This record gives sequence, structure tokens and C-alpha cells, in this order.
Amino acid sequence: MAQQSFHDDTAVLDIHDRPKLLAWIGLSLQHMFSMFGSTVIVPLLVGLSPSIALFSSGVGTLLHIMITQRKIPAYMGSSFAFITPMLALMKTTGYPGIGQGVVAVGAVYLIVAFLIGMIGSGWVDKVLPPIVVGPIVMVIGLSLAGSAATDAMMKNGHYNLTYFLIALATLLMAIFFNMFLKGSLGLIPVLLAIVGGYLLSVAVGIVNLHEIAVAPWFKLPDFQVPGLTYHFHLEWGAIITIAPIAFVTMTEHMGHIMVLDNLTHRNFFKDPGLNRTLAGDGTASIVAGLIGGPAVTSYGENIGVMAITKVHSVYVLMGAAVFAIIFAFINKLNVLIMAMPLPVIGGISFLLFGTIATSGVSVLINNHVDLNRKRNLMIASSVMVIGIGNAYLQLGSFQFTGLAFATVLGIVLNLILPQEAASEKEAAQSH
Repeated sequence: MAQQSFHDDTAVLDIHDRPKLLAWIGLSLQHMFSMFGSTVIVPLLVGLSPSIALFSSGVGTLLHIMITQRKIPAYMGSSFAFITPMLALMKTTGYPGIGQGVVAVGAVYLIVAFLIGMIGSGWVDKVLPPIVVGPIVMVIGLSLAGSAATDAMMKNGHYNLTYFLIALATLLMAIFFNMFLKGSLGLIPVLLAIVGGYLLSVAVGIVNLHEIAVAPWFKLPDFQVPGLTYHFHLEWGAIITIAPIAFVTMTEHMGHIMVLDNLTHRNFFKDPGLNRTLAGDGTASIVAGLIGGPAVTSYGENIGVMAITKVHSVYVLMGAAVFAIIFAFINKLNVLIMAMPLPVIGGISFLLFGTIATSGVSVLINNHVDLNRKRNLMIASSVMVIGIGNAYLQLGSFQFTGLAFATVLGIVLNLILPQEAASEKEAAQSH
């Protein structure tokens, strides 16, 4: 059944329903704030501008909606998958390398979208089955655990009890809000925990309020444009480090599309097609990389909002994107975010990074992956320890981070290893 002729009467607002103005504003703000905490925490962890992240998420969302012909209510936010390589590149190439890597990620998306448009999407499952995807997603979360712990405990290289107590308080608030809040507040537990941790930090005197008070209200975001704000020099090492992780976020993207299919009673893989949804993601990342933002991807937080409210309107998502762009120009908000204490970031990261890791576990469980089979055990074990330990491959000036190398290794092992080990075949024959 064609999307345009189908209307889901179980939804409060279906995909093409347009709400009245006041409701539209309220619903769009709710979506913007639901993604706000996660979208700004990525640039905070890496050292990028939160205002650029907001701007690129808004523009990326509008581009995605346009490319998918206004058929998919998806929001683009900062991707957590690229934090580890971006942290490493900030110390070497700075943003120019990161920007090229992010553009390369978008290019990979567009190439895969073109191939899928030509030959279909059946091969994707062969290259990225659950036994490869699950451990890689776990690596993405667990490889960041040390960074979260350092932010939570250390002040100028020394252990600080006050910092750690603030981090624990932030974590406990996030857990409490997730478990006990409902309604509109139940949709923004991460944001509320960040605000609570921030206020606690102000109370104990570790936030410079004067800097926030004197900051101007409005200011042009700190765009990073190659050839304009910095000298362009091709950073192949950065591109090789970041680009392979696109294959990981593609699987996350496809997972989100599956959830949206169930939620809206449609099949987005057929209409508008996986090639269009991937092209939307890729274009959004290319734009982000050209203006100073991190790579973007579809956001589970906003899918959660839709699941709870039953508001699936693409116009609500477009409104949220417009608000994100507007908020990017509110400089005082940007300064307020940039002044966020490290223990607050560390405390919320305990939960966010752990959630990423456990979602990798759920990939294995939901797909009934048997880790008693040697093939599966070999792939998962190699990927996890190389990725979490960041065993990188250095070739001259090129460096594959542990995560990128683990991703490629997992794909290769999956393609070349037989379904059964020789000893397993022998045991099966003897019974």
C-alpha cells in the first residue's frame, strides 16, 4: 500500500498530519529537547562547538526529510560512534582532520546508497550480520569507559572526591528520572540529569558564573569551513581512521528504520527505500563536516518520543530542526554548555556509554547468536579486545584506531571463516 494513501488511525498525528500552530510549537520543542542532551554532549566530550552541533543536526534533519520525500519522521543528531577517533584526532590534526573524516563518512553512505539503489540491499546482511554488529557496538560504548571515569574523578590530573560525588549524583539522577518520571518529563531524563548535575556544581562553586553572565546573548556559531576558516590540507590518516565506522552506524540506522516501520505500520525499506534513507544520512554528515560539526545519525531518543506520544508527524520533526538551528545562534546558551563541569559529563557518560554497550549485547541476544560456536566466539572475542584495548594499526603516518581496525577485522573474519570449525564437524560426525 502506498504511503500517501495509507493513514494510521492509531496515531495521534500520522506522518503527513500537520498540527495546529501552538501544539506544533510545543511538540517540536519537546523533540528538540529530547535530543538536546545527547547531541551537545558529543561535541563537549570531543572539544567541538555545541552550537555547531545543534545547527548541523537541524540542517541535517531537514535535508534527510527532503531526500526521503517527507515520508520518514527521523531526527539527525550527533553520533556517539565516532567519539573515540575524534578524541584522538583532536590531539593531532584538530578539526580539519575530523571534518574530512566526517565528510568521508557521508561519502561512504552515498556510495552504499548508490549500490543499494543499483543491486538491492541483500548483501548488507552478509557483510554485517549480528555477530559482527553486536561486538562492534559494545566496543563503541566500552572503549569510552576510561574517558567517562577520568571526567568523573580527575581535576587537573589529580583525584577529586567532590568531582566524583557530583558525577555519582548526576548518574543517580539520570537513573531516577528514567525510572520514575512519566509524561513529557519522562521524555527528557538525560537533559534533566545534566541540569541537576550542573546546578549541584554551581552550588559547590566549580562553575564560573561570571563568564556566563558577561557573554553576549546572540552570536554567529563558530563555523569551521575548509579554505575559509582554516587552510585545507588532505588528511588521509584521519579519513582512513573515521570512514570505516560508517559501516557500524549504517547498521544502527537500519535498526532505527526497522523500529520506525513497526511504529508507523509502514515499510520504509521499500518506500522511499533504504538507498534514500542512507543518502539522507550521508548528505547530513557531509554538510556537518563542511561547517564544523560531528557526524550525525538518526536518533533513538526521538523515536522514543514518538513511541510514547504516538505523534509521528514529519512536520513536528521539521519544527524541531528549525528550533535547533535557531538555538544555535543563542550564544549565552553555548557558553553555558561549554562551561559544563567535567564530573557532570562523566556522570551522564557512565549511563550513555553503558547504554550503547548494552545495546550491542541486545543485538546478540535478540538474534539468538550462539557463542558456543567457535566461529562466533572467535569473531566476538577478537573484535571486543582489539576494539576496547584500542590496538591500533600504524602504517607510516596512517593510523587505524582500535575501533576502525576491529570493524574491518570483524567483517573480514565473518566473510572468510567457515560456519563450523573442524573439531565441531568431527564431533557432529561421531555422534
